[in-house]
Amino acid sequence: MERIAYDEFGLFHENASEYGIALGGAPSVRRTEVEVAPGRTVSALVWGTSSPRIVFIHGGAQNAHTWDTVILALGPAVSALAVDLPGHGHSGWRDDGAYTPQNLADDVAIAIGELAPQAAAVVGMSLGGMTSMQLAVRHPQLVRKLMLVDITPGVNQQKAKAVLDFVNGPQSFPSFESLLERTMEHNPTRAESSLRRGILHNAHQLDDGSWQWNYDRSSHARSRDAEAETPDGAAVGADGPTMAPTVPPTVVPTPAAVSPMWDDFARIACPLMLVRGGISPVVDDDDVAEARRRRPEIAVEVVDGAGHSIQGDRPLELAALVRTFVPLP
Repeated sequence: MERIAYDEFGLFHENASEYGIALGGAPSVRRTEVEVAPGRTVSALVWGTSSPRIVFIHGGAQNAHTWDTVILALGPAVSALAVDLPGHGHSGWRDDGAYTPQNLADDVAIAIGELAPQAAAVVGMSLGGMTSMQLAVRHPQLVRKLMLVDITPGVNQQKAKAVLDFVNGPQSFPSFESLLERTMEHNPTRAESSLRRGILHNAHQLDDGSWQWNYDRSSHARSRDAEAETPDGAAVGADGPTMAPTVPPTVVPTPAAVSPMWDDFARIACPLMLVRGGISPVVDDDDVAEARRRRPEIAVEVVDGAGHSIQGDRPLELAALVRTFVPLP
């Protein structure tokens, strides 16, 4: 039985090499945690030595390391905070299984308030984007600018089908190779080395040599059931290690403008940018039209060749867009 070693902070040279990023030494990054409820913490990666300038929030079934290449591409002068959502990565799991964007936003707000209260912008992808949207509505003092990465309130199960097909697969795998094979099959836009790193950050090996995902999969059904009874909520989506939409609890495709969370979208007071993956089906033209109807001043960018997980498919292009959106050193 092969045991595969894992060093959380030992893979950055691979990220840099894969995308031609020059590292002037080991990056300054540390893991920390903030208590958000008795006995439950939110964990995060703090990049740099000064107060974080940008906050990154990952999608469902991902973790904070999904942003590694983007943050490395921004350069060592940029300080950032990458949060592990509750039930993901190193963060604690909710006993109630209610991983709604509203609940996640309230948890994350405590962590951001302690670790990055003066951040110039929040970047949220998929479930992290919906969480960031609720953060901007419920805790506006923490969100001065908001970048939504391939997500709007108009997503539904039809648009997210490819992602959900991957996530609804097995929780356990007999070997690392079998887990990698399935991940590659469902992520054709990604390099094998990138997917291998993603698995190491998002799964663990058991004593018998098998592998399991790290995130709280058991809560997804409970969360959807709870939200099905809540008219102003949206159920937590499931993503897999590299992709992450949030979908409403209905299996019936609905028009983009129907979701009640569009009303929250319209209430966001800060500047907005929406970034679409050029080959992602999750955000479509109807979503963009509704976003512009609700917020005519929104900036919309398309990253060619990127699927839903733009930070994994085209991290350099996403980093460049971050720089156009947020003044950085």
